[in-house]
Formats: sequence, C-alpha cells, structure tokens
Amino acid sequence: MNLDPTIGHEIKKTRPCVIISPNEMNKYLKTIIIAPMTTKSHHYPTRVKLKFSQKTGWIVLDQIRTVDRRRSIKKLGSLSGKTILEVKNVLQEMLVD
Repeated sequence: MNLDPTIGHEIKKTRPCVIISPNEMNKYLKTIIIAPMTTKSHHYPTRVKLKFSQKTGWIVLDQIRTVDRRRSIKKLGSLSGKTILEVKNVLQEMLVD
C-alpha cells in the first residue's frame, strides 16, 4: 500500500499492509480497512509479530486506517490461520473489551 501523504507519527511510505476489513465489505465499497506492517518495532499489546518474506515483522494494529483501494499496489500473500486469530483477538481487546 502507498500510505503517503501522512502527518506526524503515522506510518508512511509504500509498505506491506494487512487488510482487516471483511470480504463482504471489501466487495461493495471502494475503501478497505488496513493495518500497516513494519520490521522496526518492539513487542506492544497492539502489535502482532509474524514472519513475512523471510523477515520478522509486526502488524501495527494501533495504526489501522481506512484507505481507498486504489492505494493497493499488489497482493503479497496471506496470513496463517493462527496469525488471523491473533489479529482478531488483539482488535477485540483494543476496540470491544
């Protein structure tokens, strides 16, 4: 995803992101909800660690945002079922509980 332009401490530049909006929503809207990924992070309760493209990285759930789907450049892969469950648990803890 191309995340520029940004302001302040928002994660910027073109980088891998995880689409967290449900497929039912993605099918009908021109926007998608994403969480950026980074390799420069530490363990925080709002970040999910994973191995992606031979690198250790983090899904930064404290920086979720809605973007126009035209920001998407290409699909790089899919998450494992275990990682999807961990993302859902962190989102629930952040937003519901």
